[in-house]
Amino acid sequence: MSTEELRLNVEKALNEIRPFLQSDGGDINLLSIDDDKLVKVQLVGACTSCSVNQMTLKSGVEMTIKKYAPQIEQVINVEK
Repeated sequence: MSTEELRLNVEKALNEIRPFLQSDGGDINLLSIDDDKLVKVQLVGACTSCSVNQMTLKSGVEMTIKKYAPQIEQVINVEK
């Protein structure tokens, strides 16, 4: 999978998750994909202060991204 295909697949995954985050007043932005293995995102809005945002990141975001792009090893949130 090329770097551009990887980015498109990660964006597809985020678009699948986004409506759930937005329904709670939050959202997610893709910041970068490093070495085709590490995805850096930024949770925004209500997601920044949510007490379960790390659980959302791991069980929701990371799992969905890995479904679209299995070579991704980790997803991390970069806080503002």
